Amino acid sequence: MAMKTSDFYYDLPKELIAQDPLEDRSASRLLYLNRVTGEYRDDIFRNVGSYLHPGDTLVINDTKVIPARLYGHRDVTGGQVEVLLLRRLTDTEWETLVNPGKKCQPGQVINFGDPDEDGNYPLVGTVEEILEEGNRKIRFSYEGIFEEVLLKLGEMPLPPYIHHKLKDKNRYNTVYAKYDGSAAAPTAGLHFTKELLEEIKASGVNIAHVTLHVGLGTFRPVKVDDVTQHHMHSEFYIVTPEAARLINATRASGHRVICVGTTSCRTLESATDENGILQPGSSWTSIFIYPGYKFKMMDGLITNFHLPESTLVMLVSAFAGKDHIMTAYEHAVEERYRFFSFGDAMIIV
Repeated sequence: MAMKTSDFYYDLPKELIAQDPLEDRSASRLLYLNRVTGEYRDDIFRNVGSYLHPGDTLVINDTKVIPARLYGHRDVTGGQVEVLLLRRLTDTEWETLVNPGKKCQPGQVINFGDPDEDGNYPLVGTVEEILEEGNRKIRFSYEGIFEEVLLKLGEMPLPPYIHHKLKDKNRYNTVYAKYDGSAAAPTAGLHFTKELLEEIKASGVNIAHVTLHVGLGTFRPVKVDDVTQHHMHSEFYIVTPEAARLINATRASGHRVICVGTTSCRTLESATDENGILQPGSSWTSIFIYPGYKFKMMDGLITNFHLPESTLVMLVSAFAGKDHIMTAYEHAVEERYRFFSFGDAMIIV
């Protein structure tokens, strides 16, 4: 029997979608879920360490969200254009999402920022090509360092369900974010403070860093009825030899590998071979995890509450069972948990 997208629907009142991050990152609520029995209970995120055991390894994604949303104007007509940077192709070329796309055909020049007295703009983009699914390849010209230009002109690419403006750009990054490249945050990690991570380390839990640059897949709804027909965009990941050694040793010694976020999970599951050994290296992954998938490396998951009918709800359902997840989500709605990127968290073990 085909698995339907509608099987992963749940009713979510709009007012439960968190619009702002909490003052204290670790003050979010935490729902514990036993993936075997379906037992759940309410807690606070700062107690997350009590669900971890000495010898376990916590796997965190140290990607950094760049201010990837740019607003510019088409030269000649001056019409406004919104450009979302998705992935870097070369030093000056990016795959982007452009709105309105129809007005931005190859050759279209887009000016960003205010011109100087000579009429030169700090950033100019030229649409070079239309890529799959209507994305645009844009070549940028600018003076200086691109990241510095972006810091001045770009905005954090908050998801479409967040309507409030973010007061502090750092709040859409984890405290351990290091490597520029994401168009969206690995949001499960937003709950950690440096102090909480130090406490967890001091309790004998290892921490391994991987990198997956979060791309367009995060923004794409599932538009097909048959789940298996959905196409995931590929995202770039890196597993260092050090991280691979630590994670493999954890598994070999009978301890657990707990992923912080679905991005860490997808990285490990992509880079683990058929013998259950995590391979170091870098590559692109378009892995799509839904019920029926057999996990090769992950033993536990810290994650946020995800959109109805999304690939992320499908991933957590593959890990804990759809019935357990839907029951836990119903409880979270009844108890007025905060949902999505700036919302509360779950630990599934």
